[in-house]
Order: sequence, then C-alpha cells, then structure tokens
Amino acid sequence: MWLETLKDRNVHLLIFGAFNLSLAILFFIFSRFSDVEIMGVNAWYKPIKFALSIGIFSLTMAWYTGYLESDQSVIYYNWGIILTLGFEIIYIAIQAGRGELSHYNQTTPFFAIMYVFMALAATIATLWTGWIGLRFFTEEFPQLPDYYLWAIRLGIILFVIFSLEGFVMGSRLSHTIGGSDGGSGLPFLNWSFKYGDPRVAHFIGMHALQILPVLSFYVIKNVRITIFGGIIYGLLAGYVLWVALQGQSLFRLFTVNKF
Repeated sequence: MWLETLKDRNVHLLIFGAFNLSLAILFFIFSRFSDVEIMGVNAWYKPIKFALSIGIFSLTMAWYTGYLESDQSVIYYNWGIILTLGFEIIYIAIQAGRGELSHYNQTTPFFAIMYVFMALAATIATLWTGWIGLRFFTEEFPQLPDYYLWAIRLGIILFVIFSLEGFVMGSRLSHTIGGSDGGSGLPFLNWSFKYGDPRVAHFIGMHALQILPVLSFYVIKNVRITIFGGIIYGLLAGYVLWVALQGQSLFRLFTVNKF
C-alpha cells in the first residue's frame, strides 16, 4: 500500500499533505454554499487550488525525501515546509472567508505586510526544496535507476525555477499582463482568455516535480531521453511564460471569435 510506504518514508509530510487535501474538500463544500466573489470568482476557489497544490507537493516530497539518508536535516525541512506553507494556506483561507484578497493586497499596511510574509514563506519553502534537490546530485542512490534519478533532479530544478517565477507576478502586484485581473478565464483555474497570464507557466513548470519522474519511471526508462524530455519540458514552460509576458493569452487561438 503506497500510503504505508509514504508513512515509512516521511510521516510528517504525509500528514501535512493529507491535511491540505482534506482542506481542499472542505473549501469546496464552502464554495457550494457561498456567493462571495473576489475578482469575479468564487472566493473559495483560490484556497481550494492552494490546498490541492500544497497537498500534492507535500506528498511528492514525502516520497522523494524517503530516498535520502534519514537525518535531522530532513526533519528540519519537514517543519520548514509545514510552517511556511501552513501559514500560507491558513492566511489565504482567512482572507477568502472575509471576502478579501490575500495576494497583491495593498489596501492596508497590515495586508501589505502579510503579503510580504507570504512571499517570504513561499521563497523559503522553494529554496529549501532546491537544497533537497542538490542532495540528489551529491549523494549516492544505487537503488534508483539512473533515468529516474535524473527525472527527480530535473523535476526539482524546474519546480524551483518556476516557483520563483512568482516574483514576476509579485513585482507587478498582478497575475495579468496587458489587462487588469479578473474577467473571462478558464473555469476554476481562471487563466485569462484575453491577456497574458504567467500563472499558466507557473503551474506547468512547478508540476514538472511530479510529471517528469512519473513519465521517466513508467514510460521512458532511458537516461538520455529523460534528460532531453526534461529540457523540452522546461523550454515549453519557458515559451508559455514568454507568451504571457507579451500580454497574450495562451488560449487566444481558441477564443479569438468570442470577444
């Protein structure tokens, strides 16, 4: 049973991941009974997305850290992730419940400071995960196929790069380029149909953490193809970001006749 395996690998991140997935279900229930909207979208959609993302990330890193030599540094990493990302999801949920923005909110000094704390928490979690990735380059893993090991390395590298891409949006206090936040977008995710939206590349790049190792382990099973595939994947995410920076929607070809 994979849950038993995860428990043996990293029980702290397993519990935290399960907690966030449970929160996602709870927030979904809230969304069905709430008419409160932020930027034209149900206020609980953002907490749902973040809870799902944090939950999947935590379970993924619980699996990967299980390959590392068990030492105190992994325990420190676990608690670093729990504290930083736990703070984020709690604050995002509180703001949703109040019908207020969590991100980019500069309406009061308190909200502005909390946004800075959120950015700091996300940066710490990202760089700490990068340090975990560095260990996959410096330690020996004779039990792992080389192609799978390279997929983990590349997945973490791309995760770190495209997590830090959040500064593109943070520096602008907006996730839309070429227009204002809100408006027509992909259902639930709300990626803009009309303007550039760096969240698309953010999503694609960060989920290299799961996609590349799964593909390599179950499908590719080759070191060179894994590395090549990782490079292509990174270039794809980079292209999607470039499109967004031009103020163009990735979905413009499919929606050009709708506006």
